[in-house]
Amino acid sequence: MYGAVVSTERVTPSIVRVVLGGEGLAEFAMPAATDAYVNLAIAPPGAPYDAVFDPRQVREEQPREWWPARRRYTVRAWDPASRQLTLDFVVHGDEGVAGPWAARAVAGDVLVFEGPGSGYAPDPDADWHLFVGDESALPAIAASLEGVRPGRPVVVRLVCDDAAHEIPLSTPGQLDLRWLHRRGAADPGRLLLDAVAALALPAGRPDAFVHGEADEIRGLRRHLLLDRGLERSAMSCSPYWRRTMTDEAWRQVKADFVASMDADLG
Repeated sequence: MYGAVVSTERVTPSIVRVVLGGEGLAEFAMPAATDAYVNLAIAPPGAPYDAVFDPRQVREEQPREWWPARRRYTVRAWDPASRQLTLDFVVHGDEGVAGPWAARAVAGDVLVFEGPGSGYAPDPDADWHLFVGDESALPAIAASLEGVRPGRPVVVRLVCDDAAHEIPLSTPGQLDLRWLHRRGAADPGRLLLDAVAALALPAGRPDAFVHGEADEIRGLRRHLLLDRGLERSAMSCSPYWRRTMTDEAWRQVKADFVASMDADLG
């Protein structure tokens, strides 16, 4: 499957929004999830194959140096009427693969992907919701907030560089939102953990979505499960990336890191 770039927008200094459309999305069907995702296949510069390609065929026929980079991105929005797909990319200069692609994208560029798949949607029977994360989790959190049942308490703690990196968020629920800024913080890596530890959690059964930087998520998971007594079944929790590691290096160790988080629980 593929989409052609319809438009791009610099939403914040570090987020580029790309809207895709065209005949390559004719078979796209959104799952019943707010954290739906697509698996991008981004060809290296100068790749000896067409802009629209089959990732599996490329891996079978081309040497490794021409294989497309694979990245998973949350669907920020899908408009079934216009058949347009919106993806938000975190961009840190020339670092990584997908971010630089989004920063350079212009109308007509093609993005190949597989999916969509799905992982999470707000539990309609939960008494309250907790969303915690950083820029990498922001598309999923923003989409999920829109799917909360009206009137349900929704606690959101998000970390970003500074106020220029904040975006408007809305929900039918009762929103308790606080942005935390790395810039000027004594220990930016503890901002989310300290903010969640300071919360007086609402009563009743929770539904938690906790995603972002690996070491931060590890500490949050331990705190919520051991110190706050949340059930694992009530939490969607995943480390999306790890500070000081490239995307490729993180992909190679992520499975072991996730497995090791269980050792924290004794």
